[in-house]
Amino acid sequence: MKVKATLKQIAKELNVSVSTVSKALNDSPEISELTKIKIKEYAKLKNYKPNVIGLNLKNRKTKTIGVIIPNILNSFFAKVFSGIEKVADEKGYNVIMCISNESLEKEAHTLEMLSNGTIDGFILSISEEAQEINEYGHFKDVINEGTPIVMFDRIANDVECDKVIVDDFDSAMNSTQHLIDLGCKNIALVSSVDNLSVGKLRVEGYLQALKDNNIAINERIIIRTNSEEEMKSRVEAIFENNIIDGIFALDENDSVAALKMGLKRHFRIPEDLAIIGFADGILASRRLTPSLSTVSQHGVEIGEVAAKLLIDRLESDEENKPYETVVIKTVLKERETTKKG
Repeated sequence: MKVKATLKQIAKELNVSVSTVSKALNDSPEISELTKIKIKEYAKLKNYKPNVIGLNLKNRKTKTIGVIIPNILNSFFAKVFSGIEKVADEKGYNVIMCISNESLEKEAHTLEMLSNGTIDGFILSISEEAQEINEYGHFKDVINEGTPIVMFDRIANDVECDKVIVDDFDSAMNSTQHLIDLGCKNIALVSSVDNLSVGKLRVEGYLQALKDNNIAINERIIIRTNSEEEMKSRVEAIFENNIIDGIFALDENDSVAALKMGLKRHFRIPEDLAIIGFADGILASRRLTPSLSTVSQHGVEIGEVAAKLLIDRLESDEENKPYETVVIKTVLKERETTKKG
């Protein structure tokens, strides 16, 4: 028995987009006659049969939004999801949440599985693996097939869609400047998210603040890695081999690890060592002693804005509605790791 081909397989074999294959098989005037003939003949050869159930589902609204997050244990993503769910509920939409676990394969599979009529659109933050190798074709395929996507936090600049981001560069620059204003002269940077778009922007903000204050960049106290374990061992080395008086950490795990190591080394915090972390989870703000000064990313607000953008697009009659990128301003919440006296 012949194996039935899919739109994606035909597109790959003929080196065209999934959208082009779909339009050609449906006699769209946008596709040239020569291309239509080529695609139709190949589809017939490969025993392609349209998914009638899927097509019927695609032609009606499901009033359901698919949400793909990289990591359920991250409090930021949990807050974003609660914001999405709040707006979706108000607008009469259901929400299906899936977790990529930072896997490109799982992310792509989820998109393919749910975009066949199960949901009307996606809200997502890109997996670590996809960002590491710059693989974004699966997002473009879904958008070309007519399913809208809103990206938040971790985004791909070359994918045309609505996006919600925070001011990562500015907030990192302002946080580093705050440490400098407190009198810190040797500020370590700690990052285990260096392969993520947000991590790179935060590093740039830190470096810009040093430059603006004519502070020499000391590579020995800049930790940039993709591994939490490596980050922790290198933080220990900083405390052993360098005199530091400030730390800017780029996510919650980095922040907590830096604070614990400072306490273990008997630094007086914040008198000897001031710390700011890019995090605002319960662990960082309420359960640590001393409590950690953090950059608040407003996760709930990000979720609310992302849901509104998607639903507005789904319910709009405008065919070529322009894509939007909304920037949410962060806030530095000062707590005991920077407040002196």
